Amino acid sequence: MSSREAVVALQRKQLGISQRELADELQRIGLDVDKNAIQRIESGLRFVTDIELCYLSIALHIPVEDLIAERSRLP
Repeated sequence: MSSREAVVALQRKQLGISQRELADELQRIGLDVDKNAIQRIESGLRFVTDIELCYLSIALHIPVEDLIAERSRLP
Protein backbone atom coordinates (compact mmCIF):
# COMPACT_ATOMS: atom_id res chain seq x y z
CA MET A 1 0.00 0.00 0.00
CA SER A 2 1.45 3.37 -0.99
CA SER A 3 1.05 6.51 1.05
CA ARG A 4 -1.90 7.74 -1.05
CA GLU A 5 -3.89 4.59 -0.45
CA ALA A 6 -2.94 4.62 3.22
CA VAL A 7 -4.07 8.24 3.59
CA VAL A 8 -7.45 7.43 2.02
CA ALA A 9 -7.98 4.43 4.30
CA LEU A 10 -6.70 6.20 7.42
CA GLN A 11 -8.77 9.33 6.92
CA ARG A 12 -11.89 7.32 6.10
CA LYS A 13 -11.45 5.33 9.31
CA GLN A 14 -10.79 8.49 11.33
CA LEU A 15 -14.07 9.88 10.03
CA GLY A 16 -15.75 6.68 11.18
CA ILE A 17 -17.27 5.87 7.79
CA SER A 18 -17.34 2.65 5.81
CA GLN A 19 -16.13 2.21 2.27
CA ARG A 20 -19.76 2.17 1.16
CA GLU A 21 -20.47 5.43 3.00
CA LEU A 22 -17.44 7.05 1.35
CA ALA A 23 -18.64 5.83 -2.05
CA ASP A 24 -22.13 7.20 -1.28
CA GLU A 25 -20.67 10.59 -0.33
CA LEU A 26 -18.57 10.69 -3.49
CA GLN A 27 -21.68 9.91 -5.53
CA ARG A 28 -23.61 12.62 -3.69
CA ILE A 29 -21.02 15.23 -4.67
CA GLY A 30 -20.82 14.04 -8.27
CA LEU A 31 -18.29 11.20 -8.65
CA ASP A 32 -19.72 7.90 -9.87
CA VAL A 33 -17.87 5.24 -7.85
CA ASP A 34 -18.99 2.25 -5.81
CA LYS A 35 -17.75 0.47 -2.70
CA ASN A 36 -15.64 -1.89 -4.80
CA ALA A 37 -13.80 1.07 -6.34
CA ILE A 38 -12.99 2.41 -2.86
CA GLN A 39 -11.75 -1.02 -1.82
CA ARG A 40 -9.49 -1.22 -4.90
CA ILE A 41 -8.20 2.34 -4.33
CA GLU A 42 -7.33 1.57 -0.71
CA SER A 43 -5.56 -1.65 -1.68
CA GLY A 44 -3.61 0.04 -4.48
CA LEU A 45 -5.25 -2.03 -7.22
CA ARG A 46 -6.96 0.90 -8.94
CA PHE A 47 -5.46 3.96 -10.61
CA VAL A 48 -6.83 7.24 -9.23
CA THR A 49 -7.28 10.13 -11.65
CA ASP A 50 -6.61 13.76 -10.82
CA ILE A 51 -10.34 14.50 -10.80
CA GLU A 52 -10.95 11.61 -8.41
CA LEU A 53 -8.23 12.95 -6.11
CA CYS A 54 -10.08 16.26 -5.95
CA TYR A 55 -13.36 14.54 -5.07
CA LEU A 56 -11.64 12.34 -2.49
CA SER A 57 -10.11 15.39 -0.82
CA ILE A 58 -13.55 16.99 -0.55
CA ALA A 59 -15.26 13.86 0.76
CA LEU A 60 -12.46 13.13 3.24
CA HIS A 61 -12.12 16.76 4.36
CA ILE A 62 -8.39 16.91 3.65
CA PRO A 63 -6.26 19.01 1.29
CA VAL A 64 -5.60 17.37 -2.07
CA GLU A 65 -1.89 17.88 -1.32
CA ASP A 66 -2.19 15.22 1.39
CA LEU A 67 -3.18 12.76 -1.33
CA ILE A 68 -0.47 13.67 -3.82
CA ALA A 69 2.48 14.60 -1.62
CA GLU A 70 5.52 12.33 -1.70
CA ARG A 71 5.47 12.27 2.08
CA SER A 72 2.09 11.78 3.64
CA ARG A 73 0.94 12.83 7.07
CA LEU A 74 0.88 9.25 8.29
CA PRO A 75 2.39 8.69 11.73
